[in-house]
Amino acid sequence: MRKLLVLALVGLVAQLIDGSLGMAYGLTSSTLLLVVGVAPASASASVHLAEIGTTLAAGVAHWRFGNVDWRVVTRIALPGAVGAFAGATLLSSISTESAAPWMAAILFTLGTYLLVRFARPLRTGRVGGRLRGRFLGPLGLVAGFVDATGGGGWGPVATPALLVSGRMEPRKVIGSVDTAEFVVAGAASIGFLIGLGTEGFLLPTVVALLIGGLIAAPLAAWLVRIVPAQLLGAAVGGVIVLTNARTLIRSAELDGPLRPILYALLAAGWLTALVFAVRALRRTRQARATAATATAAATVTATAPAAGVPASSESASVIPGAADGSAPADLSVAGTPGVR
Repeated sequence: MRKLLVLALVGLVAQLIDGSLGMAYGLTSSTLLLVVGVAPASASASVHLAEIGTTLAAGVAHWRFGNVDWRVVTRIALPGAVGAFAGATLLSSISTESAAPWMAAILFTLGTYLLVRFARPLRTGRVGGRLRGRFLGPLGLVAGFVDATGGGGWGPVATPALLVSGRMEPRKVIGSVDTAEFVVAGAASIGFLIGLGTEGFLLPTVVALLIGGLIAAPLAAWLVRIVPAQLLGAAVGGVIVLTNARTLIRSAELDGPLRPILYALLAAGWLTALVFAVRALRRTRQARATAATATAAATVTATAPAAGVPASSESASVIPGAADGSAPADLSVAGTPGVR
């Protein structure tokens, strides 16, 4: 019972992270299951089965908050399902001994990517244009395959790619990726069911992760508007790197003084990434504050009465288009030019 409660708490935290960042539910959950000794294929299968419920709840919540672009969802979900099914079939055919370092390497790489990605300023500006299917299709295919073989990876692959495009609001990127993941998780679960059978799913673990995720899904859809993704992404990336480094070091049979040195270097890298993330977050907030101040000053200047112009009916009556002496709508909003 204690173990199931811990797993439920992990599911809750993982869903809060996933709903706020658009990634890391599978990475966080699969990493924990690997640490406690679950076979890689069973870990990925159980996480994806739980994700069917959590992604459905997350998708509904994001839809209600207006965070979903359905055009992007339809064009990324179907290729993602194909990739996830292929990845699940491949992972099911690999032995546990061979799959463990493979899966840990994928998770370690994705964790490192999170560290690097969130240590730099996040691009949030939007430009015109629409995302094309020839970009979304291959992206979904690759993200789905990595997700199934690594026990997670749909978000870390898809979300940054859509953010970098600059053609969607960050909240809609996260909401659309989370919603599309419902189809991807279903396809991966079918692939694991065919490859492993029902015994490949750890049902108590699935239920515990599902309960925690369902509780957190609505809250995560709301938190995506206010949570500092910069710090959260760097923190999660460090946890994933350190925990999967343990599996890789054991697989490489690195003993003696080299093991603590490696852990120390990884911890130092994590701390450095956190410092850079904090600095990037501060610079972003300062830039926003400066832009807001400049906009407010421009608005005040535009709406203030011009110096030396008396606010009388005589002066107002000479304004063209003001038959009753009042300013036209366009000038009353923008303000009249000052007399020089």
